[in-house]
Amino acid sequence: MKRYIFLGVLFVTALFGAFGTEPEGVFTYKVGQIEIFMMVEAQRDGNIAIIPRAYTEIARRYIPETGFRHSTNAFLVKTPEYNILIDAGTGAGDVLLNKIRQIGLEPDQIDVVLITHLHADHFGGLQRDGRAVFPNAKIYISEREYDHFIRITASERAITALAPYGDNVITFDPAPLGAETTELFPGISPAANYGHTPGHTVYLIECDGQKLIIAGDFLHVALVQFAHPEIAATFDMNIAAAAISRRQLLNYAARNQIPIGGMHIVYPGIVTLEAHKTGYRFTPVSNQ
Repeated sequence: MKRYIFLGVLFVTALFGAFGTEPEGVFTYKVGQIEIFMMVEAQRDGNIAIIPRAYTEIARRYIPETGFRHSTNAFLVKTPEYNILIDAGTGAGDVLLNKIRQIGLEPDQIDVVLITHLHADHFGGLQRDGRAVFPNAKIYISEREYDHFIRITASERAITALAPYGDNVITFDPAPLGAETTELFPGISPAANYGHTPGHTVYLIECDGQKLIIAGDFLHVALVQFAHPEIAATFDMNIAAAAISRRQLLNYAARNQIPIGGMHIVYPGIVTLEAHKTGYRFTPVSNQ
């Protein structure tokens, strides 16, 4: 019990202490020559109700009495050739755009937006008033995700977000994590992580022998779900498949000592893992 309270305190300390040195909410990280910028769009108090009631008592063992924080993040990846945004946030206000500008780029300098999945807090920032926020970007989405949200369920919000990009919306078929795959861009490969949504995709970044996985919504309550990957969140569309994908992803990252970043992990948004009992311990990374 003390171990997990300590982890909660560590995470809160990382959150507020790091913002003291980087008040703009941007965390920088490097994978070889590739620069990664984790950008916090929004933060709020976490709600334990997003854990199914059957697991509430287990969840309370890991969450400090002071509660926990929930974050909405996006990642900017600068390779030698491309400026790549992974997810576009909610689009509320200009928070994310201002962070992109703080990094030294304008929205029209974003070449590519890689979408992990088509939930609104990941694509909402793509358009504003019917116009493309990133006018020169190509949008990449897994074929299964596009098929479900655009062709089958016809999500009005997703259709509206993608409409300004027309033929610059490109679909692909990600391979399982660890399988041979084709890079979308030099050093960036997609991998299937289905369950949270039908086509949820993570992205493996590799350069100069270093690696990082940017994993979207593989979990929502880090303090609980790293330790118990079998526990779903209410946002998971297929609970059983999401649990399997989460376990496979965490096992792969821990076994291969690859840091993992998530859209709902609080600042710095990237952690390292080690296997522990039936789950995993996590440690927030520091600036390199």
